[in-house]
Amino acid sequence: MTGRPDPAAVSPDHRGLDGATARRRYVAVSFLFWFPIGMSVATGVLLFTERGMGLAAVAAFYAVHSLTASAAELPTGGLSDVLGRRPVLAVAGLLNLGAFSLIGLGAAGWAIALGMGLMGLARALSSGPAEAWYVDTVQAHAGPDADLRTGLARGSSATSAALALGTLLGGGLPWVLGLAPGLGEWLADATGGLVIPLSVPALLGALVEIVFVLYVVSSLPEPPRPRTTVRQVVGGVPAAIAAGLRLGARDILIRRVLLTASAAGAALAAVELLTPGRAAALMGTAESGALVFAGLACAGFLCSALGSQLAPLVARFAGGSERAVPASLGLTVLGLALLGMTAHTMSALATTVAVAGYGLVYLGLGAAGPNENDLLHRRVDASGRATALSVQSLSMQLVAAGAGLGAGALPPGPLPWLLAATAVLAGALLWVRRVAPAKPLPDVAPAKPLLDAAPRTDVETPAKPVPDTAPRTDVETPAKPVPDTAPRTDVETPVNVPNPLC
Repeated sequence: MTGRPDPAAVSPDHRGLDGATARRRYVAVSFLFWFPIGMSVATGVLLFTERGMGLAAVAAFYAVHSLTASAAELPTGGLSDVLGRRPVLAVAGLLNLGAFSLIGLGAAGWAIALGMGLMGLARALSSGPAEAWYVDTVQAHAGPDADLRTGLARGSSATSAALALGTLLGGGLPWVLGLAPGLGEWLADATGGLVIPLSVPALLGALVEIVFVLYVVSSLPEPPRPRTTVRQVVGGVPAAIAAGLRLGARDILIRRVLLTASAAGAALAAVELLTPGRAAALMGTAESGALVFAGLACAGFLCSALGSQLAPLVARFAGGSERAVPASLGLTVLGLALLGMTAHTMSALATTVAVAGYGLVYLGLGAAGPNENDLLHRRVDASGRATALSVQSLSMQLVAAGAGLGAGALPPGPLPWLLAATAVLAGALLWVRRVAPAKPLPDVAPAKPLLDAAPRTDVETPAKPVPDTAPRTDVETPAKPVPDTAPRTDVETPVNVPNPLC
């Protein structure tokens, strides 16, 4: 999976999409997928508790989501490489449609658990195909050296913007509905208690998923793939999984990307687990803390979007993606350190510093992500691209799960924050030494190194070198000496041959 895409395998429609069009469609797909998820962030826990579920049951629902996503990550990544990007994305949208419908209407625990499981499966299905489609399309149109950072950055920005806008809408819509006297009671009576104000964001999310599926089916052309049977699909997925697991073992740069994703997972787990409690302690009540956290989460998503937009600029100033990654992660380390140093105080100054640290965490992760993925996409070809992205997502999710359990077991205070900062710092230090490219990057000519003693085809080389002391047999000795500068007639002299070591 470290070769170039085969241009012959690209359909005319797929090749016909230029980079700008592919970028716009990738941004639209990213926004439409994550917008309904953002709407469920602010109301999820409150909706489940309003349905009569205890905190232990709510925790179990989210565990179902995480475990399903982790278990399905690699198999579904391989499925995308076997079946194609578009059908897998469409199935992810349909699964989310069912998930949001069950979550918005379900009053029983089994219905909510099933909805969370479907959402986890959709999350696993969607972790690679959209981005893989974009890279395949751009490289099919402009070649393997086409610029990827700009599109990846805009897609990441669209994801963050969708989460931010969705969080604001999902948190504000039930509050707005509550302003109308009797509207909530009317909704519950008219639907037999199935629809309440807190469930409206999830139901709107189901409607957005219909738009997502229709857009994916109509706007994401891709090359035709060989017809496959169910047996061939099932047989091809394990091979794709095995290839994905070998990625980090054989390529040091991919291994760095995966380990950096793990470090980012540790950081996000600490932030998402510890910040709501700090917000509630600051405001005095859980409800007010939830409102503050919704606003803070929105600000974090916006910082992530800003970081993604700045990713190409950071790479230009740093001298490439490899140097941009540690520079960006340095901001995340600083942000986690600020959050840790202010963990024991709630003064106005400490709160301001903590909010700034929170923003820096997301700003740094947002700037690092597109540069990491730019490097990743240049090391894998189209046949394994979605699998590679699934391995990356799996690395983040597994470490995030473990880091969340560890942070929850530690006593409150600076220690969990500083341990997360240490993990990200270790991930940044992996990039101190640059890696020689395993395959040609932009402006590098031959696929095979010139030091491999490959024969030169532009110069006619004699079968044996003619030693300087060998007698000349093709020319009679002249009466007077031949000048030293006389041209040789038995060897063709090349002109302007480049130095293979340059």
